[in-house]
Amino acid sequence: GGVFRATEGLQQEFGEERVFDTPLAESGIGGLAIGLALQGYRPVPEIQFFGFVFEVMDAVAGQMARMRYRSGGRYSSPVTIRSPFGGGVHTPEMHADSLEGMLAQQPGLKIVIPSTPYDAKGLLISSIRDNDPVIFLEHMKLYRSFRQEVPEEEYTIPLGKADVKREGSDLSIITYGAMVHESLKAAEELEKEGHSVEVIDLRTVMPIDLETIVTSVEKTGRAIVVQEAQKQSGMASHIVAEINDRAILSLEAPVLRVTAPDTVFAFSQAETVWLPNYKDVIETAKKVLTF
Repeated sequence: GGVFRATEGLQQEFGEERVFDTPLAESGIGGLAIGLALQGYRPVPEIQFFGFVFEVMDAVAGQMARMRYRSGGRYSSPVTIRSPFGGGVHTPEMHADSLEGMLAQQPGLKIVIPSTPYDAKGLLISSIRDNDPVIFLEHMKLYRSFRQEVPEEEYTIPLGKADVKREGSDLSIITYGAMVHESLKAAEELEKEGHSVEVIDLRTVMPIDLETIVTSVEKTGRAIVVQEAQKQSGMASHIVAEINDRAILSLEAPVLRVTAPDTVFAFSQAETVWLPNYKDVIETAKKVLTF
């Protein structure tokens, strides 16, 4: 069932021909997934921890992402790579890294990061049905810290469509993953001081739902972008640039970022002071609100 038991019981239900263990060799897992995809399957491999994605980068960026382009549309790689990531559970080094920004630079990939169980189910079904490769990242902290009723029946959530988790009129917070919950907590605190804050959960960081972002920013005139990853070359930087390109005339203040420091991803107990939290979101939000 994996380290976090996310797939527990599937082998008993569907058999070892469909659900099976492999050696803990990420490059081999990626190569096997490509071969299965070319044979007409829709494999769903799991990389045990996303910090080890470097071991499978050639298969992901050099093969899966380029398959449709390289073959002139004759072949594709309908592979959904699931992987736990993210801080907050005091893992060892190289287990919790947020590397979505690096992979987002590779055309041909979709990157999905749900923040709730409901979204996770609908997005996972959509990812598996997509005809191109999807990186499906599951935040480790959210496995145990957040519960929600999820319908038994089948449903899908379209990839590339953000969700406005909270509506507001004074400030837009654009975020994803575990930072959605930190941002919502910050929004509740800011409301006590008379500020109306909108929180946008991207859900899919590639492709990004720019329409929802721009619509929100044009309404509020102010925005901050919150991510767990380091500041350098992250998704937040890209989103800030897109807002400036598309909605700069609507802005009443600079668009700021809330991120982790530009150091190696902290591990074990050091995570506590390294990771962004709702207090950081409030501090940055007030800078924009009072500009």
